[in-house]
Amino acid sequence: MKQKDLLKILIIKLLLISTLVSAQTINTITGKVVNSKNELLMGNAVALAVKDSSFIKGVSFFDEPFALSDLNHDEVLIKLTSLKFKDTIFHVKYGANSKIDLGKIMIRSATVDLDEVRVVSKAPLFRNKSNGTVEVNVANTILATSTSVNEILSRSPNVIVAENGVSVFGKGEAIIYLNGVQITGERLAAISAAQIKKIEIISNPSSKYDAEGKAVINVITVANFEEGYKGSVNQYYTVSDFSSPSSNTNLNLNYKKNKLSLVGAYGLLLGETREVLHTSRERPKEIDNFKSKLETDWEREYKNFSNYTLGGQYDFNEKQYVSVEYSGYSNSLGGTTKSQNGITSNTTDGNFKSKIDNDVMTVNNSISANYNAKIDSLGTSFFAGMQYSLFDSETDDFINENNILNGQQSYRSLNNKINHKINVFSTQVDYTKAFNTKSKLDFGAKFSNVGNKSVSDFYVSENGDPFAPDDELSNDFKYEEIITAAYVNFSGEINEKTNYGAGLRSEYTKYDLNTIIQKEEDYVYLFPSAYLNMKVSDKVQLRASYSSRITRPRYQALNPSIIYQDAFTTIEGNPYLKPERTHSFEMSASVSKYNFKAGYNYTVNPISAVALEGRNPNSYVLQTVNLSTLNSYFASVSIPYSNDWWTSMNTVNVSYDKLASDNVVFSLKESKPLYYFYSSNQFDIKKVLKIQLLGWYLGDKNDGLYYRKNRSVITLGVEKNFLNQALKVKLMANDIFHKDKSAGNYEVGKTVVEFDRTFNTDYYRLILTYNFGKLKKVNYDNTSSGEAESDRAR
Repeated sequence: MKQKDLLKILIIKLLLISTLVSAQTINTITGKVVNSKNELLMGNAVALAVKDSSFIKGVSFFDEPFALSDLNHDEVLIKLTSLKFKDTIFHVKYGANSKIDLGKIMIRSATVDLDEVRVVSKAPLFRNKSNGTVEVNVANTILATSTSVNEILSRSPNVIVAENGVSVFGKGEAIIYLNGVQITGERLAAISAAQIKKIEIISNPSSKYDAEGKAVINVITVANFEEGYKGSVNQYYTVSDFSSPSSNTNLNLNYKKNKLSLVGAYGLLLGETREVLHTSRERPKEIDNFKSKLETDWEREYKNFSNYTLGGQYDFNEKQYVSVEYSGYSNSLGGTTKSQNGITSNTTDGNFKSKIDNDVMTVNNSISANYNAKIDSLGTSFFAGMQYSLFDSETDDFINENNILNGQQSYRSLNNKINHKINVFSTQVDYTKAFNTKSKLDFGAKFSNVGNKSVSDFYVSENGDPFAPDDELSNDFKYEEIITAAYVNFSGEINEKTNYGAGLRSEYTKYDLNTIIQKEEDYVYLFPSAYLNMKVSDKVQLRASYSSRITRPRYQALNPSIIYQDAFTTIEGNPYLKPERTHSFEMSASVSKYNFKAGYNYTVNPISAVALEGRNPNSYVLQTVNLSTLNSYFASVSIPYSNDWWTSMNTVNVSYDKLASDNVVFSLKESKPLYYFYSSNQFDIKKVLKIQLLGWYLGDKNDGLYYRKNRSVITLGVEKNFLNQALKVKLMANDIFHKDKSAGNYEVGKTVVEFDRTFNTDYYRLILTYNFGKLKKVNYDNTSSGEAESDRAR
């Protein structure tokens, strides 16, 4: 029997099982709770068993209809409770339809109103949703002690932050979204950790998401629903034995009056950070017995790292609004980069020192405007938005070299001036048609235009002579790109136990590259996606999904302009880079509170970084290149545990990557499995003190070309509330044993390269958070349409 026939029989059997499990019972009960003025109320809706009034399911509603789903009873008692009205109980029986809409339920208000009730609950750090998404809570957890999005992500389950970006374990590089729209890390840095409510890790995104990246991380901020004003001040102070101290201040304000909402935020980072890289490069004796021992020490000074946001929203009514937002950052980076490179070979004996006095000013300003309309209560909606961003970076680095070659000493000074500008214009339209609560059609289009230009001028002074231009190190770069995209996505249900979704995204890309080479190209790619979700029983749920993704080279990775490190080490872009394409398959099963997942990814033209031999035998160029293919397999299991005083969430993961390259300069190695463990624990000490302990371990990585040494982190946090919870004091010790280091080796050509990079991750932090004011109904929401392109500017 053919495999296709076996697959068809398996699908039919699964559907039959799902149909037999479902009986003629009440599955969903919906309703609107209103007062005598026909105003929606807030409260709780609870389904109880008729026989003994035992709890079945409950849900809260906030000025919106309620929905109780997956009840699976032929009759229930519905209990409505709230501080705004008296408890109300009524009896609901199964009729001809398993979905019962109670319509409007008019309730008399209670005779006593309370000013405020504070509900305190202990939520797990993360949970696995039925659609395969991992939802991570940030507010009121150890993640809220972070000062940047990278810190938050580095402490999130299955998320790996490295020097080359953010990735999801088993999937690869991820793109960052804010409230459903892609955003740069710089823009997200303007938002304090106190504003972030949760993070969604979407391993197989639908066609509605931009096709860029292999996974999506969606950061969701805390929504405010009250009228008036409210604000928070967050002060972070960080000390470390490895680096000088730094401080981070964030101010956030919200205001609403009638139909007008305003938001504002300002962040200021001052201080220093540090990073040290040890690199060795060796060639065998039979060639030239070349050995290079290089140490690079970056001591970065945050002279003034400011982030700012100002936005406004006007509500035409409860279903339509327009909003405008201005945001950006102004970063003045100083400090020094010290390098020492000892080189020996059959003909060379030298010691080469350099010191770079860094002076970089980067400004990014962005303005976005959008219109959003909710057309009906089922979820039909329309969105239109546009954005314009301008990146402007000015570099004026002075470099002093002191070299000794074969006993001869020489001095050289360099001045590196770089002007880099990126303009991004983007507009998009999205429409969602909801046919009912289970079926909807999404479709939309997006257009973006990017202009990227940089001018790099090098001036060299030999042994005190006047500065003169160096044409070999200087370069001009100009890149123009247009991307036009359209998508359609449908989700529905086969029956009450089985739902599905399928979509298709098309992206047309045209670019024009002008540098030392001229290159013009256009291409069209289609990105299908699909999923099937089946609820076998109340405790067992199955899911299968597929998605197609693309990773385009970052703009700087295409720019052959030289970033100078020392006399024998430079960073240069590769204008011949191709985008990488990935096909992802994933299956998961939820059994009671445990979640199992397995998948396979196939990538063509994977993008990676290597050190290649330079213009002379002693020099090396750090460059991004394409390999041939990457085959990746992964599996994971999530294990939660909780009792009255301890909540623990844990994951165990394993993956197997196999890289291949047609380029003969790469030496292939044996691939081995990679293991990853993550554990987050919260201890409540008699409701007086909260202690949080987080740790992860990433084992040795062998993917066929690269070996990377294991890394681990243990973070401890203590939190105490004061002034009726208006003031929070947190103490945090991060990477206690300083094991979060990037180290490993690889072979390129006849050269064996070893590296060991140490970051400023071993530190102690004091966090003070003060909340003030009170709001009564704010629902500000601004969407930016051009962040997919802006993010590649990093």
